[in-house]
Amino acid sequence: MRLLLTLLILVSSLFSAKVELEILGSGGPEIDGRASTSYILWIDNKAKLIVDMGSGSMLRFEESKAEIETLEAVVLTHLHIDHSVDLPAFVKAGFFTQRTQKLDIIAPRGNTYFPSISEYLEALFGKNGAYRYMQDVLSSSSDSFEIVPVEINSNYPSTRNYKSFKLTLINVNHAIVPALALKIEVDGKSIVISGDTSNKEKHLEAIAKDANLFIAHHAIPQHSGKFAKRLHMTPSTIANVAKTSNVKKVVLSHRMIRTQMHEKESLKIIEKIYKGEVIFAEDRMRVEL
Repeated sequence: MRLLLTLLILVSSLFSAKVELEILGSGGPEIDGRASTSYILWIDNKAKLIVDMGSGSMLRFEESKAEIETLEAVVLTHLHIDHSVDLPAFVKAGFFTQRTQKLDIIAPRGNTYFPSISEYLEALFGKNGAYRYMQDVLSSSSDSFEIVPVEINSNYPSTRNYKSFKLTLINVNHAIVPALALKIEVDGKSIVISGDTSNKEKHLEAIAKDANLFIAHHAIPQHSGKFAKRLHMTPSTIANVAKTSNVKKVVLSHRMIRTQMHEKESLKIIEKIYKGEVIFAEDRMRVEL
């Protein structure tokens, strides 16, 4: 029986997919030498998902040798500039590729302060949009490929299945900004990306249990003021999510100048609570699950 179990595990490992997450951009909105937030999910050396498209992410995408043709979806965790501004560059670049199949652009609901994803794409590419010369991308008769807005508005985990992976998305608190966190699942492996959030409502714990990898946005130090804490997680909050959810590894991303000056202190705070591996993100870093 033991031999049979060993053989089954060996066969499973031989045929399981190679899953990696690449940090295209590990920075924030500042001029700090880093691209702004962006990630690629790689499965068997093919780019399948982009999460966020901050400034500089298009260049990092090109450097990674990823192909727009292989993407199955895009997630914008929210519509702050440092998470979404390179989207038009990706769409324009796609015109010069062989891609013809439609591409979902997933994002949170709109509110008084931020557009819905449909409004956002219309403002970019619609009849009266900034890039109206490319308005065909909002149509199934596009000269290249259609981009399809998908709005998520749920305080409970919401799932979407794609050919290569499963997504679970949930609204998270980012002060007045509609925002999402997400879990990516491939062959029994999971990656959770916090996006920008204070985790006030503890929605991360609803999706992060036993995750292989937790990408936590580390945008403020522990001693930040009340306003910053309404937007982002402190190091102790990150550590408590990781500990409670029993995640295997934490990568601290969205590194800003105000946190880089205190990273040794932040790491000590996290390691007092969470005993797993913690690493700081760098542009073009790949983490294999």
